[in-house]
Amino acid sequence: MKNYYRVILGKKNIHVEDSLQGNFIGASFGIEQDLGKLSDDWKTFNQMLIPAYLEKHPEKSKIAAGLACGVLHTVAKEIKEGDIVLCPNGTGRYLVGEVLQSYSYHPLEILPHRRTVRWRSETIERSLMSPSLKNSTGSIGTISDITKYAEEIEGLIAGKTPAGPLNKSEGIEDLSVFALEKHLEDFLMHNWKQTLLGKDYDIYQEEGLLVGQQFPTDTGPIDILAISKDKKELLVVELKKGRASDAVLGQIQRYMGFILEERAEEGQTVRGVIIGLEDDLRIRRSLAVAPNISFYRYQVNFSLFKS
Repeated sequence: MKNYYRVILGKKNIHVEDSLQGNFIGASFGIEQDLGKLSDDWKTFNQMLIPAYLEKHPEKSKIAAGLACGVLHTVAKEIKEGDIVLCPNGTGRYLVGEVLQSYSYHPLEILPHRRTVRWRSETIERSLMSPSLKNSTGSIGTISDITKYAEEIEGLIAGKTPAGPLNKSEGIEDLSVFALEKHLEDFLMHNWKQTLLGKDYDIYQEEGLLVGQQFPTDTGPIDILAISKDKKELLVVELKKGRASDAVLGQIQRYMGFILEERAEEGQTVRGVIIGLEDDLRIRRSLAVAPNISFYRYQVNFSLFKS
């Protein structure tokens, strides 16, 4: 199966021209060792590399270290030959490259942890992307997995403009479901400060950049990771776009356990929040014995006004 990734080539796309000329994508983070010699397993890889990162960057947090080493694992271990990468060039367009070779290490060069690519002549204009793909390609972080948009990406490469959901012959109920499924997470990210949670917590940031959306763990990504304003508590937020079942409790507890054991600093605690349209008796019973996890309902209002 072919996968698709958005890859940023250096801060503010500074290494785009070098990558074009050298036919590669890559990453650095100051790590000066051959990652090909490390374990392929994500958790083991991080356990081996995070201490080296923190030794190099003692001012950084465990969360910053985990994010950096997660990117390096993607470059060295996860991206496969034949995968497609989209790289912003700083002018509103994305370069398109096909990965040709396995990982290679280039010491003393820019972006030393590399994958060789063949750059295609076609580029993709950001303005032609669907809102969902724009959000995913515009997310904070060096690498973003955008495989779920494979069909749209291939269409854009071929010069086809995707039809938006309003152009389809669907009923208004289907369109409202589409909006909830696609945009609940983005709505919360953009309106966080206006929510109840925003009064006590901030979405996690590193160097002024929001990195708390789709935060990686060894059992899947956390929808939103936040931190209390006094920095003493980390908050794991799991979104359920419809009715939440008690199964989500085990999921969020796994995420909370990872954050507590692998990313929390000494003295920090971890809480969880489930956000859903509705709850039921089973999840209320389960939450009764999980005092460190809360449930919030969201409400959608739709009104018409005569002009």
